[in-house]
Amino acid sequence: MTDKTTTIDAAGQSLGRVASAAAKVLMGKTRADYVPHISSDTSVQITNASKLKVRDTKMASQQYQNYSGYPGGQRVETLRSLSARKGYGAAIRLAVQRMLPNNSLRTGRLKRLHISE
Repeated sequence: MTDKTTTIDAAGQSLGRVASAAAKVLMGKTRADYVPHISSDTSVQITNASKLKVRDTKMASQQYQNYSGYPGGQRVETLRSLSARKGYGAAIRLAVQRMLPNNSLRTGRLKRLHISE
């Protein structure tokens, strides 16, 4: 397999469409030599992450939950507060992470995801 970089311009696109396109490329499904149990060498560069098209209702209603396992340890954060705290790159990374299969190849695939604001 050859090393290849795919660039996705996020300006004017929705969060889900950018994330699904990136997940598809990271899994290798856009290549002719796709095999599910072998990770491809393709990396993804997402540009203009701060110019995503996100509705105001989605900014307030989209929630990210994290639970530490302890009583009272559940944290809930909206997309608006996440993007203000970490930028839109964190929201894209979380969306791509959740679209990838939860197996041992996920960590290596996420390392090949590069996001620039």
